[in-house]
Amino acid sequence: MLENIQNVLNVPEFRKRAVFTLIMFIVFRLGVHIPVPGVDSSVIENLFSSGNLFGLLDLFAGGALSKFSVLAMSITPYINAAIIIQLLNVVIPTLEQWSKEGEEGHKKTTQVTRYLTVVLAFLQAIGMSIGLKAAILNPNPVNILIIAITLTAGTVFLMWVGEQITAQGIGNGISLIIFAGIVAALPKNLGTIYHYVQAGTISYFSVFMFGVIALAMVVFVIHVETGFRRIPISYAKRVVGQRAYGGHSSHIPLKVNQAGVIPIIFASSVLMFPVTVAQFIDVPWVKTVASYLEWGKPLQTALYVGLIIFFTYFYTAVTVKIPDMADNLKKYGGFIPGIRPGKPTADYLDHVLTRITLAGSVFLAFIAVLPNMIAAATHIEGVYFGGTALLIVVGVALQTMKQIESMVVMRHYEGFMK
Repeated sequence: MLENIQNVLNVPEFRKRAVFTLIMFIVFRLGVHIPVPGVDSSVIENLFSSGNLFGLLDLFAGGALSKFSVLAMSITPYINAAIIIQLLNVVIPTLEQWSKEGEEGHKKTTQVTRYLTVVLAFLQAIGMSIGLKAAILNPNPVNILIIAITLTAGTVFLMWVGEQITAQGIGNGISLIIFAGIVAALPKNLGTIYHYVQAGTISYFSVFMFGVIALAMVVFVIHVETGFRRIPISYAKRVVGQRAYGGHSSHIPLKVNQAGVIPIIFASSVLMFPVTVAQFIDVPWVKTVASYLEWGKPLQTALYVGLIIFFTYFYTAVTVKIPDMADNLKKYGGFIPGIRPGKPTADYLDHVLTRITLAGSVFLAFIAVLPNMIAAATHIEGVYFGGTALLIVVGVALQTMKQIESMVVMRHYEGFMK
């Protein structure tokens, strides 16, 4: 494997792309430490130290949110915009038409996503500035507007960095920015564990158990993320003169985790909303509801699992278009052995996908609540080792490795993912 990686780095084009990606990572990490003017960052840090309410968002931002830097919102508005556009493809005919126009349609969709990102980023920045008014040194409307514009500019800059990595670097730039933010938190988490051991709060056995569970999680996530149900497809043979065309076999790969990490993000957002609101307003019934939805409470865990399963089915139903898949098979002369083309094929695919989605939703729910189980088993708290972060890291790593693999194959080198 090391020899094949060396072969990749020996190619000038690959080396140039790798160096460019590394430079963009350095720029991103430098931006995390540039503070927003007119904000007392110590107040923000105290808010984050009081619990892990914003832990997930801060993890995605690579620690920028707890520092309230110019990149505090990270690339989250862009992700939200991309998800909204993807969901709107079902109800807006123009967007659906663009999705079928290939590269030109993709460019139009990307441009709309950029505009929506700016709008969402500005609204989120205004909300953050007003909600965290206690941390602003002079909270007048002008300063709030300046802070909101600064945060929006930070998100737009990160969006540009991500697109540059995609175009001139290696891998998907947006995914790699989130990946870099999550990995950047690893030294801090290891330092926290070290201080726990030095203080005698936890034993070496607990650290060993934590390491074993973490390794087992990585293996388990990789196994599920690369899991497919292969639906066999045969194509009818056509005879023209003395020659036969077609007649070959293929398959439709249906992923076990078709929805990715989106259901966990949706479910987290729904449950975090009342808790977040309760921190900034003094309404008794809101605080009562928020107390039942605090992280780790039985009601919160039950609702969390239920929402993840619901959103997994919802997102899969929106993004995987079974009728179109069946129509395309029929159009090109493909069929599933033993299943008639048309509606019977669509019904069969829907039945298989429903069963696979159940397994995928249970997997996501298990991964989402696993941090609570790890904390209870090892007594290590304050270390954010979430299944969401692990899913993203593993998914991005596999995606990037596959892209490098395809580039290697094009250069006639032996692959290194075997």
